[in-house]
Amino acid sequence: MPFSIRSYEIDGLFVIQPVVFGDDRGNFVETYSERDFAASGLDLHFVQDNQSRSRKGVLRGLHFQQAHPQGKLVRTISGEAFDVVVDLREGSPTKGKWAGIILSGDLHNQFYIPPGFAHGFMVLSDSVVFAYKCTDFFYPQDEGGLHWDDPLINIEWPAMDTALQLSAKDQDLPFYDPSRSYFKRDGSPFPASLP
Repeated sequence: MPFSIRSYEIDGLFVIQPVVFGDDRGNFVETYSERDFAASGLDLHFVQDNQSRSRKGVLRGLHFQQAHPQGKLVRTISGEAFDVVVDLREGSPTKGKWAGIILSGDLHNQFYIPPGFAHGFMVLSDSVVFAYKCTDFFYPQDEGGLHWDDPLINIEWPAMDTALQLSAKDQDLPFYDPSRSYFKRDGSPFPASLP
């Protein structure tokens, strides 16, 4: 199998490390295989791919969709970013907890985030090309979010030698309320984990 897939910090999160085939010409990496992911318990169906470019110090997030929560398979094509998620699944023993990982275009590592999490990232390198596959489509009217510097969540963002840059929308996102349900669901719970 051209992937190593392991669980990571909070139930439902997975780190994927592809095998890199290289020689003096360069390298080749298989970044996704539905068959191999399913054999490891990640039986996923992706409907949309997204890509962004950002410069050092840009912080995007923390975002989620309320009625159409998305699972995301995220990676950096080039550069490094500190990728962060917050568990917002109702009934989860880790609701309100965060996890973070450095994604690197040189390492080719990936991070799978199931539905029910808020997501964001901070650019650590001079620039980053960030790419992700989604299990549901983007609906602009369905967006929700949390403030990146929420004191209750207390994310340990890396220290930067440059000023952070956030959109006006992200600067005005609300703070976390532990009593609130963040997703408009049909009553079915989010899976706590995958098999």
